[in-house]
Amino acid sequence: MSGKPRLTYLNGRGRMESIRWLLAAAGVEFEEVYLETKEQYDKLIKDGFLLFQQVPLVEIDGMKMVQTRAIMSYIAGKYNLHGKDLKERALIDMYVEGISDLMQMILMFPFSPPDAKEKNLESIKERATNRYFPVFEKVLKQHGQDFLVGNKFSWADVQLIEAILAVEEKVPAVLSGFPQLQVFKTKMSNMPTIKKFLQPGSPRKSPPDAHYVETVLKVFKK
Repeated sequence: MSGKPRLTYLNGRGRMESIRWLLAAAGVEFEEVYLETKEQYDKLIKDGFLLFQQVPLVEIDGMKMVQTRAIMSYIAGKYNLHGKDLKERALIDMYVEGISDLMQMILMFPFSPPDAKEKNLESIKERATNRYFPVFEKVLKQHGQDFLVGNKFSWADVQLIEAILAVEEKVPAVLSGFPQLQVFKTKMSNMPTIKKFLQPGSPRKSPPDAHYVETVLKVFKK
């Protein structure tokens, strides 16, 4: 297979959104196929496209890749966003894993029962302000550089700007106590590839709504 990477998922954020972010930040155009029915999903499994019977599925460089972390690691390596040596790569991986823990809470939030939404929103705010964002505020302050690792744009920077914007959608003032992250957000948002991704009409998906939740439950129902 040649040409643009092909992404198969639902027409919404979910686990594919971080992959869209990473490709877009690397300046890579991609095509998307959207799952809308359980039959489409079952056919992918039957045809042997999904190694572990799960999406995201990304077709790139002749491979049919599944597992979000593996896909993103490959993209980061291919486009030189994974550090210059093993130590930088280890730091990037640690930061990415931490951000992924926060993003998992955001990912599951739309599926919260109505009576749990307020509590879950408070948990996201608490974790972001007390556990995750202080780490990156300290890192940026200590080395005084624009990027998290090696003074060079990396996968970790892409994950962090995605997380900041996702939390801000739910807690608009979340960065009020983090001046370094405020500067980071502005710089990242003005990088040409990211700025383009943030414009209306880009492949970036809107926050999950009731229709998206309904589609997810329909496609993946047991």
